[in-house]
Amino acid sequence: MARQTVVGGEAPKQPEFDAALRPKWLREVIGQKAVVQRLSIILNAVRKLKEPFPHILFDGPPGLGKTTFATVLPNELGTSVQLTSGPALAKPSDLLPFLTNAEAHSILFIDEIHRLPSIVEEFIYPAMEDFRVDIVLGEGVNARTLSMKLKPFTLVGATTRSGMLTSPMRDRFKIHEHLEFYSTEELSEIIRINSAKLKTLITPDAAFEMARRSRGTPRIANSRLTWTRHYATSEADGRITLELAQAALDMAEVDRNGLDKQDRRYLETLIDLFGGGPTGVEALAATMSLASDTLSDEVEPYLLREEFITRTPRGRMAMPKAYRVLGRAVKPSARQDDGQRNLFEEE
Repeated sequence: MARQTVVGGEAPKQPEFDAALRPKWLREVIGQKAVVQRLSIILNAVRKLKEPFPHILFDGPPGLGKTTFATVLPNELGTSVQLTSGPALAKPSDLLPFLTNAEAHSILFIDEIHRLPSIVEEFIYPAMEDFRVDIVLGEGVNARTLSMKLKPFTLVGATTRSGMLTSPMRDRFKIHEHLEFYSTEELSEIIRINSAKLKTLITPDAAFEMARRSRGTPRIANSRLTWTRHYATSEADGRITLELAQAALDMAEVDRNGLDKQDRRYLETLIDLFGGGPTGVEALAATMSLASDTLSDEVEPYLLREEFITRTPRGRMAMPKAYRVLGRAVKPSARQDDGQRNLFEEE
């Protein structure tokens, strides 16, 4: 199994509990079937060719398995992995130890790679292309460049904001995989498997109930499982039934639509304070005392996917479904915008 090294002040945090629930092998990964199939083909090829795995970029919303794939690949390759993140690499000297310590065909995983400073990004270009780094010694007319050869390695990047990557950086990744949200059935299977790992009995309908309230995201499903397991242990015999799962999630303020307290607050702010929109995300974030990135990266993807809101050139608009889930009378303009949107989609 791969040896893992985490270095850097803001390296990806992996609590032992979460790490225990992660798949160790590609065959254990639930969901992302197309991605798994393509990775399997590449793994078979590089084993036969005895070449390093190509540099690969994973992008998608938080919690969909980017780090999981980064830890599965070295296990499949029988090599080591080093873990760090973009914010932890402020200057080239912060990145240099990772590159010089990389073993042949090993993995270097950089989370939040879109947050790499430009000076570090430019430093890593020759390392990705030619497996070398150029170090400048001295200053002014006495400066000279020392070229240092590196062992062939694989850079695995993860980002929730692929649009923020520069074109030169994006183009240096030979493979680019976008991770999609999971179906309720896939999340239900993940919950059942992880319950078994935790030696917790769970009924299929309880697993399905937690899955449909998990916003299509395995990380959230594991959080729902953790809370429900604690609730069942405290209030019952530890076995998770449908009734216990419903009671636990209701206490956690996660409703039948998968909306949590922050989601409902977003919708209430949009409808009650801004009349259902349109309004900009900055105005919503300021009113809710949250960072706009939190709304756009964590809250809005699910609300958009489930058609609680829509984005228009003028800003965010509440859809009829949002009014209904909050028990509000649907704004006439929301009906009109919904009809126009459906007509546009049909065209």
